[in-house]
This record gives sequence, structure tokens and C-alpha cells, in this order.
Amino acid sequence: MSFDLGYMLTVLPKLLNYVYLTLGLTILSYALGCLFGLTTAIATTYRTTVLDRLARLYISFFRGTPLLVQLFIIYFGLPQLFPAFGSLTAYWAAVIGISLNSGAYLSETFRAAILSVDRGQWDALHSIGMNGWQGWRRIVLPQAARIAVPSMGNVWISVLKETSLAFTLGLGEVLGQAKILAGSSFRFFECYLAVALIYWAITILFGTLQHRVEKAMNVPYR
Repeated sequence: MSFDLGYMLTVLPKLLNYVYLTLGLTILSYALGCLFGLTTAIATTYRTTVLDRLARLYISFFRGTPLLVQLFIIYFGLPQLFPAFGSLTAYWAAVIGISLNSGAYLSETFRAAILSVDRGQWDALHSIGMNGWQGWRRIVLPQAARIAVPSMGNVWISVLKETSLAFTLGLGEVLGQAKILAGSSFRFFECYLAVALIYWAITILFGTLQHRVEKAMNVPYR
């Protein structure tokens, strides 16, 4: 069977109709992942006993097991142990799984960025009357952010691509729709190539935006 460019061009608009679902899943999962990552980074950086151990256990599990397995545990496994999870939808199971997974990776990114800030600056900010929260907000986090942004961009791209695993839970995002179209037409190459082009285009667009953000942040302090 030869490649049918015309069919692929007719499939592209159909798949683009579901890009909003992929982007929504990416944005929400990434935002929650940043929250989990920053929280665990602070806990592991300053070693607050029990919180530090729980954070390290969380990071170890979600970095050491496949995301697909984590999604299956959350969506299919948890309802067996906790009936309250029986009402969990595929969308929210994907959000929880991807955000917890990305949070584990972002935690290491944030921790490295925080540790890169000279500890002597803490003594300096305390000497001028700043409290801990003011120091974090005005001194530590702005400097750490400049270092973390490139790695955060890489995690964003990973999250974008990992949302394709949501179709295994029955979620009809871009890849899920392509699978349906390919199954009905047997034009697998055209359908999956269309999916690849969509993800590629989004990645290029975000890469351009990330480059501009890095350039804007890479200016001397005043």
C-alpha cells in the first residue's frame, strides 16, 4: 500500500480538533508538577526529617517506575483498594499520574537550582532584616529560576509527549483519535505521521518561546 498524502492532509484537521485536549492536559499536569516539584525540592534541600524522607520516597518511586505503570495503578488499581477512586475519570487519572511523575523530575531540577544560590546570601538577607519568606521570594527564587528554566523547558516537552499515553486509559486525545482513524482506514502510517507532525510543530513553537524567555531572563542584575 503506497503513501497517501491526500489522506494525511484530510486527517490533520480532524486531529487538530483534539489538540486543545492535549494542551489542556499538558498545562494542568505541568502546573501541578511544578507545585509538587518545588515542595519536595524545598523538603529535600533542607532535610526536615520526616518530610525529607517522604519526599525522597516519592521521588524515588516516580523516577524509578514507568509512567504507563503509574497511570494503570492510579486508574485501574486504586479503585480496588479505595472505592472512593471508583469515580475517577480517565482525564483526571492522567493529570494525577503525569503531574506526579513530572513533579519528581522537576524536584531535582529545582533542588539543583536552589543549591546553586550561595548560602552566604542567606546571611546577607538576614542581616538587613529580611525574614525567610522575603528571602525566598526576593533573593533565592529569582536566582534559582534563571538556572532552572532550561531544564524546566525540557520537562515541559516531556510532559507534552507523555500525554499521548493517556489514550491507554481510553482518553480521546490526539493519539487516541489517530488510533481510531487508523483502525477504520488501515492508513496507519499517514495517521501516525500526522500525529508526529502535530507534536513536532507544538514542540518547535514552544522551543522558540522558551528561547525568548531565557534570553529575557539572561540579563545582568540591577
